[in-house]
Amino acid sequence: VQLQASGGGLVQPGGSLRLSCAASGSISSIRAMEWYRQAPGKQRELVATLTKGGDTNYASSVKGRFTVSRDNAKNTVYLQMNSLKPEDTAVYYCAADVVEIGDTVTAYRSWGQGTLVTVSS
Repeated sequence: VQLQASGGGLVQPGGSLRLSCAASGSISSIRAMEWYRQAPGKQRELVATLTKGGDTNYASSVKGRFTVSRDNAKNTVYLQMNSLKPEDTAVYYCAADVVEIGDTVTAYRSWGQGTLVTVSS
């Protein structure tokens, strides 16, 4: 599975951005999609999860402001970010938890390239 993230940019506090993550390859093997972020000098943190079954989960710091969704026809997952704060500034990464079942079972996490979100006036 290959992932291509896009949509980052500069936005003022209180503004909105929508990140996209387009997946290709063995789409049916994806069990969950996640969005992570890494701020300068900090560890990467999990922001949002969307399972194959449609369950979602969010970090407490973004709950109520961020929404993860998908368009199956486009093989794309989105992260809608509203009411952005300066502390949301980070490089955002999408990731896929993949389980490929063939002669053997192969489980791995695939990462997209990061997209920078800067929240500043």
